Amino acid sequence: METREGRRRRAFTDEYKAEVVALCRSGDRSIGQVARDLELTESAVRRWIAQAEIDAGRREGLTRSEREELVQLRKENRVLREERDILRRATAFFARETR
Repeated sequence: METREGRRRRAFTDEYKAEVVALCRSGDRSIGQVARDLELTESAVRRWIAQAEIDAGRREGLTRSEREELVQLRKENRVLREERDILRRATAFFARETR
């Protein structure tokens, strides 16, 4: 049985995304045409345009910096909960030992 390999996930710099957004905004070519010319998916280009509009304040949503902060806070929150749970278990353990 053959296995079908999908397209590998590629990473793009913020500068590259900004250039693609600028190409789309210039009005010379459609979003679909820009995506085809650069061998990108149209949905990815549309997401980049939407995020650029959010970052510029022209659209509702989380800016890139807010999103990064949210990820960091969630990670910190998870670590703090783990530490709290460890301390609870240690407290319960030592409370049993002293009786």
